[in-house]
Amino acid sequence: MIGTRSRGSQLPDPDPDPRKLALKAFEKVGLQEDEDVKFMLKGSKLQKVKSSTWKKDRQMRLQEDGLSLWCESRNKSPTFSVMDIRDVQEGHQSEVMKKHGSSFSETRCFTILFTGSRTTLDLVAASEEEGRRWVHGLQKLIGRVKTMSQQDKIEHLIHQHLQKADKNNDNKISFKEMKNLLKMINLKVNDDYVNSLFQQCDKSKTNKLEEHEIEEFCKLLMQRPELEEIFQRFSGKGQWLTVGEMENFLKEQKEIVTKENCLSIIQKYGLKDNAKQKQLLTLDGFMMYLLSPEGDVFNSKHDQVYQDMAQPLSHYFISTSHNTYLMEDQLGGPSSTEAYIRALLRGCRCVELDCWEGPNGEPIIYHGYTLTSKILFKDVITAIRDYAFTVSLYPVILSLENHCGVEQQTVMARHLKGILGNMLVTTTIDGKVPKELPSPEELKRKILIKGKKLNNSEPSAEQQEETADEYEDEIVKNEKKSKKKLTRELSDLVVYCQSTHFQSFEQTWSRQAAHETSSFSETKAKKLIAENGFTFVIHNTLQLSKVYPLGSRVDSSNFNPQEMWNGGCQLVALNFQKPGTEMDLNKGKFRQNGRSGFILKPSFMRDRSIQFDPSWPIAGAGLDRKQLMIDIITAQQLPKVNKDKKNSIVDPLVRVEVHGVPDDNATKKTKHVENNGFNPIWNELLQFTISTPELALIRFVVEDYDSATSNDFIGQFTLPFISVKEGYRHIHLLSRDAASLSPATLFVRVRIKSV
Repeated sequence: MIGTRSRGSQLPDPDPDPRKLALKAFEKVGLQEDEDVKFMLKGSKLQKVKSSTWKKDRQMRLQEDGLSLWCESRNKSPTFSVMDIRDVQEGHQSEVMKKHGSSFSETRCFTILFTGSRTTLDLVAASEEEGRRWVHGLQKLIGRVKTMSQQDKIEHLIHQHLQKADKNNDNKISFKEMKNLLKMINLKVNDDYVNSLFQQCDKSKTNKLEEHEIEEFCKLLMQRPELEEIFQRFSGKGQWLTVGEMENFLKEQKEIVTKENCLSIIQKYGLKDNAKQKQLLTLDGFMMYLLSPEGDVFNSKHDQVYQDMAQPLSHYFISTSHNTYLMEDQLGGPSSTEAYIRALLRGCRCVELDCWEGPNGEPIIYHGYTLTSKILFKDVITAIRDYAFTVSLYPVILSLENHCGVEQQTVMARHLKGILGNMLVTTTIDGKVPKELPSPEELKRKILIKGKKLNNSEPSAEQQEETADEYEDEIVKNEKKSKKKLTRELSDLVVYCQSTHFQSFEQTWSRQAAHETSSFSETKAKKLIAENGFTFVIHNTLQLSKVYPLGSRVDSSNFNPQEMWNGGCQLVALNFQKPGTEMDLNKGKFRQNGRSGFILKPSFMRDRSIQFDPSWPIAGAGLDRKQLMIDIITAQQLPKVNKDKKNSIVDPLVRVEVHGVPDDNATKKTKHVENNGFNPIWNELLQFTISTPELALIRFVVEDYDSATSNDFIGQFTLPFISVKEGYRHIHLLSRDAASLSPATLFVRVRIKSV
């Protein structure tokens, strides 16, 4: 205790441990005694591999907070979070390791894959033991992140900032350091308030906060008065919620109200054993519950496959990628198998392969007539085989754009059959020409080829006259149209998705050919939806329609996919590598149904007797008006926008967008809150009327207000209207490239009424 020794007996304090504050953060991770994690804390000299000539030594170590990794780099941000790691691959699994890591033993090699758009990190350890330590240690930390509660993540974040604020490493926080800390966590308040908070915690009166006082400060900082108010309302200003009071709260939340459900919540989220034994939930447990997946705005039941998967493929929206091989723009960016892996791990079920003549008799994939880099067709098929069913067991469609001659088409067919084996669909399920497409359920773990097909009466490649092919990409169309013969061997692999030029709805319907697939440019599809909306919807009950971006979008920008979904188009192809509103909508759309990549269309878009017009829904054909009321209450731990500017603090506002049929499209926003990204308060009501709820998406966007220029993006979350849960809910925000911004959240109250 301070001040208990006499002057004569005073001993010098031992050197303070400069890692003490960081270790407090590490305690939240709970792996400080793990041998692999201890090894990572010491750090290693690893070799970073980019190409056959680019292999450089890089020091890497786990930071003392237990969730940050420092990797020597010329970049401004050499530190990254374990929370941003998607996976760790051992050996020669990545594209770089397959090509350039063969000189190293597999047990020394590993690859770190990230969420969002950050490129992979390919590393080689000095020994097998060192490689094993890093892989196992990272896997343990990734597993721990998945089980950390929101409260744990918030406390970990604050302790990280405390460590940075403690400039002289004395494990104490001065008044000046506290002011810097508040700036770090995106909060600007006047000095009187800071001083008041400081004096309240400085029980030792040393003008510095010591360990237990810092803990007190953290508790004050993380208070949630809005949650306390709700708790007090339902507990009758008591110190806990009884089972009966919990039932009342669950009614407000539109949850299942049973005694068993209440007891389950108390046991799962209660932090104090004596309260749990008495079947009581304290405030801390209540806050944990609201921050859990059960308190999320997204219906956790929709995290599972909950829709009927036994209907024809044409009855589903299918997550689809355009020019899947590209990592960046359409003219000079890199092509990579990593782009296919990323798309498949995001639930994509239809990928595109632009196939061209390659050297040494091997077909290649790249963006024809451009400077984009080239990758081997066989490497892409191998990557697809390895990752096709990691996230979803439902079928994958390979959309082939074939620019190869006869010999390399034969090689393509050989690779497809040899690499994919039994996964590849080579005949119809029953051996007959289908009257309707098979279901996702029937095609589980199967890969379909979409491409040109010879009719049985057509000559083989040797007998064909050269005919001009039609391609989806305008960059190719603007060139002299290539004339290629199609081999029977490649043609025979096209079973359920035969690329067919669209001439008219009447002609399509007269043939009743469910296995035909038409492709439309975005402008053509928009025109058809505007002029023949209900006919297009009916057309899409029979066969698949693919919509692709204009070739003029050389920056890989995207069109609005919502318009195409409104028309019943299943394969709405987007550039997955280009973040923005359009990809937010795509991610939000396919967030439901267990991220399977297949979403069952509403019944009014599957029943041919119903004439649903996306421009003017009517009663009995899609119209089902709902009123959506959203109270934007608060936000928590919003990230900085200008991280390079130490004193920059955001002025956040919230914008809510509805995307659906034309009548439903709307945007409303709150006022901005000045200088507070840590715990801004709005308490504003935003209201919407939604006429066709089964097609609507709700997008929450948080921005940094700027009076002089456009607002800066902070975070967003998008979900289907049918997946929105009522009541008091947290919204866990995502970054521009769809990575988690944890622990950043919005807190809202949602109410839905029939009109």
